[in-house]
Amino acid sequence: MRIGEVARLAGVTTRAVRHYHHVGLLPEPPRLGNGYRAYGLRDAVLLVRVRRLTELGLSLDEVRDVLADDAGRDLAEVLEELDTDLARQEAEVRVRRERLAVLLEQAREGRLPAEGPLSPELAALFADMARARGGRAGPEPRTAVLDRELLTLMDGVHAGEEGTRMVAAMRGAVASPEGMERAYDLYARLDELADADEDDPGVAAAAELLAGLLPDEVAAAVRDAGGDAGADVVEAWGGDAFAGAFLAEFSPAQAEVVRRALRLAADRAGTAATVGDGEHAEGGVGTAPGTEGEGTGPAGGSDAGGAGPGCGPTGGADAGGAGAGGAS
Repeated sequence: MRIGEVARLAGVTTRAVRHYHHVGLLPEPPRLGNGYRAYGLRDAVLLVRVRRLTELGLSLDEVRDVLADDAGRDLAEVLEELDTDLARQEAEVRVRRERLAVLLEQAREGRLPAEGPLSPELAALFADMARARGGRAGPEPRTAVLDRELLTLMDGVHAGEEGTRMVAAMRGAVASPEGMERAYDLYARLDELADADEDDPGVAAAAELLAGLLPDEVAAAVRDAGGDAGADVVEAWGGDAFAGAFLAEFSPAQAEVVRRALRLAADRAGTAATVGDGEHAEGGVGTAPGTEGEGTGPAGGSDAGGAGPGCGPTGGADAGGAGAGGAS
């Protein structure tokens, strides 16, 4: 048989046959006097076997192992590995389809965020923000828009359990209408500082509000970024490329609000940790200090031991320590 005939018989292309020769899967057949290859029945059987193995998902290297005459891998071993890999892919496809079903439902109901697709947790947070935004007069604050962009970035970069936990903490911090109202009050204050200098009188008040709105998980992450005692948390966090890009989006006054809020949040987390360690040393359970309405956070205090009330446009921690980005 000529190459075209054996290819048709085996159900492959002539290009595939030549490639199999090139990579050593198919031995070169004898050639006729005119130089054409002369294929026999054994060649056709081998080609059919190669085709069936590749259709199962085996790579050509794995096919070569199976076809080897000497110390090749057993076919059962290769097929077991293939089955395990297909099971993993099947599970991944199932998870993707479940997520797609949620996105389709949101799209059909007109609830898909403009920043989507997002994780379910962040989509729920954005839905909360949209409801709060609908009840307010005037255009949306620019910092609220920036906040969602930063959260969208973090959602894509820090996916998985850590990202889910942080978003859940941020959403829990604004679960009440009052919490979301304080968040938008902060957005408005930051917008007012768009053209202000670092020493503007409004900086201190906005920083205190932001620090009080950061969830405790974020405050602890900011504190941990400082490392050794005495290290400046802003300098430690500010060395990150994301942090630099984040602060570059703000005016000098707005950036100063973030820096002061980070220090205040780190101090709050350090105080809570010290008190907790002291109570454990005395044999107590070690609960976080304060009660609802009389904690350390401004604007009504923070719920002791839980996420601080409200949200801020700089919530979130990255894998390297404390990240500041994303409203909560």
